[in-house]
Amino acid sequence: MSDEVLLEQHGHVSLVTLNRPDARNAINVALMHRLSEILDRCENDENCRVIVLTGSGDKAFSAGMDLKAFAQGERPFNEHGFGGMTRRNFLKPLVGAANGAAFAGGFEMLLMCDIIVAAEHAKFGIPETQIGLFAGAGGLLRLPTRLSPAIASEMALTAEPITAERAFQLGLVNHVLPGEAVLPRAHAIADRIAANAPLAVRASKRVLREVIERGVEATWPLNDELFAKVADSADAHEGATAFAEKRAAHWTGH
Repeated sequence: MSDEVLLEQHGHVSLVTLNRPDARNAINVALMHRLSEILDRCENDENCRVIVLTGSGDKAFSAGMDLKAFAQGERPFNEHGFGGMTRRNFLKPLVGAANGAAFAGGFEMLLMCDIIVAAEHAKFGIPETQIGLFAGAGGLLRLPTRLSPAIASEMALTAEPITAERAFQLGLVNHVLPGEAVLPRAHAIADRIAANAPLAVRASKRVLREVIERGVEATWPLNDELFAKVADSADAHEGATAFAEKRAAHWTGH
């Protein structure tokens, strides 16, 4: 079995690890195929409610595209975008555990995450203009929704990275911790999410993403449609019953 990406299941949480530490977890075609396969599996697995995405080692989450492979003609893109990931409409929550630097395509993959926990030594950037490219795997599209347009422009045009602490100040990451504490915190957050009703969690994610992209008024129809579906679900009935009976709810995702 290919080991460019590792998959571990911890209850309802899937831990996905980019596993090319000697190459700073850079993305080549082999890794792209493996990651795409794993994300397909997570999407279709009802037991998987939350995904934690991280990198091997303590140097880098991912340095982005493997430039040596790129120079030899490799293009690590498929129908799901760079790394088999950046064009997905992924409905389950993604928690990023940035164990180190996330640059270029690696940063664009991290921007897919709903919540990011970062190591103190991590840095983030889209330096593609330094090598004659630009952040075309979604970075220029998503970064202005996570930061102010002015900061996004500075990062894109100067190619200068920002520190984890600066990213926290700007609201890009949720927590900054010593390196050894990053994955445990990401797991704790994922476990807390996984304890909630999965149908309601996925609906919440959809509404949050939609309102960022389209605005409040344009999102009301989706909000109302999903609320009607969730309110009529077996999980909503179970949640209310469990609350009244003072017991833990047993979610089915339906």
